[in-house]
Amino acid sequence: MNTLRLIFLLLVLASGVALRAEPASDHTPIHLQADIVYKTTAAGELHLDLFYPATELVGAYPLVVYTHGGGWAAGSKNIAQGRSNIARTVRGLTEAGFCVAAVQYRLCKNGKTSIRDCVTDAMDAVRYLAKQGETLHLDASRVFTYGDSAGGQLAQMLLLTRPDDFPGAAELAEQRFTMLAGVSWYGPCDFEKTELFNHDGRANFRDRFGPRVLKSGTPPADKLRLYREVSPVNYLRKDSPPLLMIQGDKDTTIPVHHAYYMQEQAKACAAPVELLIVKNAGHNWRVVDAPIEPTLDDIIQRTVDFLVGELKRERAL
Repeated sequence: MNTLRLIFLLLVLASGVALRAEPASDHTPIHLQADIVYKTTAAGELHLDLFYPATELVGAYPLVVYTHGGGWAAGSKNIAQGRSNIARTVRGLTEAGFCVAAVQYRLCKNGKTSIRDCVTDAMDAVRYLAKQGETLHLDASRVFTYGDSAGGQLAQMLLLTRPDDFPGAAELAEQRFTMLAGVSWYGPCDFEKTELFNHDGRANFRDRFGPRVLKSGTPPADKLRLYREVSPVNYLRKDSPPLLMIQGDKDTTIPVHHAYYMQEQAKACAAPVELLIVKNAGHNWRVVDAPIEPTLDDIIQRTVDFLVGELKRERAL
């Protein structure tokens, strides 16, 4: 039976047809190409890791770009390895025939780096992958995004902006790619509406992430423009690529208000945004009061299935 299943998988992957992945185990084989330098900044080199399916594909792989969480001030692309929920999702995606790129970006520390810089780095990572597509066996016309928390905001930005927005490294400026769909796990959609971060309506609420939107010494007159510039909700349009937002209803870090507001604004312009609200879930799918519903396995499966479904839809056109 296992031999027959392997033969079937080889035939399907060779034909370029994506499958509905089974829940990935910790032992699912993948090919990892780690610490590829995609650009160099004044702060040093920035790297990305590529996770390829264990079975080689004839042609180029559809690409999922993963951006990690950590409040734009912490975290690492390395969470895509090992036994984390992210790593399990990455394995599920590779089982479905995707190559996954886990991206390092500059972190907002000491007032010298802003969220805009994080967006620019993530954009440059995609531009680099498009430029090196032939060498790395990647299809720049079939790109998807996935991220959690701060990385969820970055995933939304990558999905909804244009390839020439947020210019960075000059040598990557002319690269083009096509985004097909994205998934955001508990990522914020709007920094201007600070009340979206106020989970319980408290009167003494503090704008926690504002200092990461603005660099030290930013003129007050520039504040509103910069808040709007890195708010994914402002890039919604009728022809936006489909976005799935998965959000816990007990999240106090990035409250569920963000998901509902994104859906509301999407409906206003007929943009394709779907929500999956996870009951009893705090940030990072922390259990609050009762088991989360749907389960973590189901959340991972829904993430993979959504991207697989959009890939199939594109192939059917």
